[in-house]
Amino acid sequence: MTERKPRKDAARNRAAVLAAADTLFVRCARPDDVTMADVAAAAGVGKGTLFRAFGDRTGLIKALYEARLEPIEEAVTTGPPPLGPGTPPPQRVPAVLDALLCFKLDNRRLALALEGAGGDSPYGAAYYGRWHTLLRTMLEQVPGLADGDFAAHALLAAVRADLVEHLAGPEGVPRERMRAQLADFTGQVLGAAPAGA
Repeated sequence: MTERKPRKDAARNRAAVLAAADTLFVRCARPDDVTMADVAAAAGVGKGTLFRAFGDRTGLIKALYEARLEPIEEAVTTGPPPLGPGTPPPQRVPAVLDALLCFKLDNRRLALALEGAGGDSPYGAAYYGRWHTLLRTMLEQVPGLADGDFAAHALLAAVRADLVEHLAGPEGVPRERMRAQLADFTGQVLGAAPAGA
């Protein structure tokens, strides 16, 4: 039996909803300000269409986040260096973290919405598990690193959406300085001298 393709209007509605949600999250002051009713109205669809397609607000946020993150996921999975799998871990780990930081800087409200929608803890979320497993696997290949599991958690903590928002927002840390600070911290975790030393 062949798999049924989604109807053209369903695919069109899904694209409209994701585009509308993306625009709303970029423009909002706080992620909680974006409601399903707002998204439905901006996309020109009924709320029922929205709930059928995504289940709930968290499902919509996850779908939008995954769509926005897809180029990075693809680069990490099959791409060339420095993100791709053929890159030695001491070069790949900083590249992956830098890509995640830049993604969260470019998608601040969306990242906050996703990490805030995970219930009690973001650490049980599938997206967190994927990045932790990838980093842990790479870190376990770094000679002299005692605990790849904990190091992966510590490095991912440095790119949490709430920290990125705090640094970029109230603290006013410029993007390039934040990237340099992350590179220095990652280098210290990996046992390398900080950049510029």
